[in-house]
Amino acid sequence: MAYEVKLNSFEGPLDLLLHLIDKAEVDIYDIPITLITEQYMQYLYIMQEFQLDIASEFLVMAATLLEIKSKLLLPRKEEPAFQPMFELEEDYDPRMELVERLLEYKKFKSLAEMLKEREVGRSKIFSRSPEDLSSFVPAEEENPVADVTLYDLMDALSKVLTQKVNPEEKTMSKVHRDEVSVRDRIKELRTMLSASGNLRFSRLFDDRPTKTEIVTTFMAILEMMRKHEISCEQNALFDDIVISFSKGGGQHG
Repeated sequence: MAYEVKLNSFEGPLDLLLHLIDKAEVDIYDIPITLITEQYMQYLYIMQEFQLDIASEFLVMAATLLEIKSKLLLPRKEEPAFQPMFELEEDYDPRMELVERLLEYKKFKSLAEMLKEREVGRSKIFSRSPEDLSSFVPAEEENPVADVTLYDLMDALSKVLTQKVNPEEKTMSKVHRDEVSVRDRIKELRTMLSASGNLRFSRLFDDRPTKTEIVTTFMAILEMMRKHEISCEQNALFDDIVISFSKGGGQHG
């Protein structure tokens, strides 16, 4: 069984040429084609001796070098005695196309090496895995009127004022001191909710209250809703509004 050696030092013919130019310490803009071609062919010979598969691109580059070498060996045309003041075209150098390819390849090779260094540097940095920060997110406030709008409450109040107000109350308006304050009515509502768990809005006015008592009760409900102490729900359109303690509402004294 033949012993095979793989040569991974050079990624392509341009890489090999750059190596030979650097080794010869010559200017890339003035490549000694004869010397570089001989060294390049010597590498191909070594690769063949080790039974390495030579990629076609290496052979194409060898043909290119030989072509450039032959063009440089051809005698130049004799210059006419009369020289124009301005030469329209400069002498064409057959090496320039190869030089441009080498410079472009060298640029991309440098960028690749820079990215490789960054990759190695980044691989030495260990980041913490993301933590669960949900506990730091402020909780959304519970809606005290889940399925009830302000218009629903105003409509319920209008019905109470027109249907359940004390008929003995005179239509004449008079100024007098409230018998029950909003604060006192809030305390009463808390007691009623603690005992029954929930209250129907219409049942709060079964005892034929006066307009003042109705308004006081309504203001107490609004104040408790503002403090998120109670919640109001309406299961269907035009249904009675159900009042109950919101989460933690029963803790208020």
